[in-house]
Amino acid sequence: MEEIQVKPKKFILNYGLILGAVGIVFGVMLMTQNMHYEQSLPIIIVSIVLTGVFVFLGVNAFKKANGGYLKIAEALKIGVGIALISTIISLLYNYVLMTFIEPDFMDKAMEIAKTNAFAKNPKLTQEQWDTGVAMQEKFAWLRYPIGLIIGCLLGLVLGLISGLILKKSKDDY
Repeated sequence: MEEIQVKPKKFILNYGLILGAVGIVFGVMLMTQNMHYEQSLPIIIVSIVLTGVFVFLGVNAFKKANGGYLKIAEALKIGVGIALISTIISLLYNYVLMTFIEPDFMDKAMEIAKTNAFAKNPKLTQEQWDTGVAMQEKFAWLRYPIGLIIGCLLGLVLGLISGLILKKSKDDY
């Protein structure tokens, strides 16, 4: 009797696309509330929890389709894959937002950041601020590869946690 090997690709794609769509809805919700200019701790926590939920659901769905069995390596692959796809979608949404929907997004975000920075550090000079802004503009393109790396690392950790919770090996006999 031959075993049918379930491939994680379907689960990665489905749950990654769903998480990406949920991320866009969350981003639009933040935009309608004018909360999209800052990355506050509650917003980051909600994003991580959403990612964790969809990684867990994807790993669990794979386990069910695989006859109730799951290896840690499969959970890691699914976690990173889901996070990678949703991160790509999120970065594309952010690019569209900053380029087409709201071209002055960075200017508004920098103004809010400037106000906060000067309030937290009264000794900060305009020259120091301008130097920091110039450096940020010079390296702005790094937000995309760094975002992909952070997304994949988050998926790796969440996949590991899901795998440790759901792991079940096949008997060797």
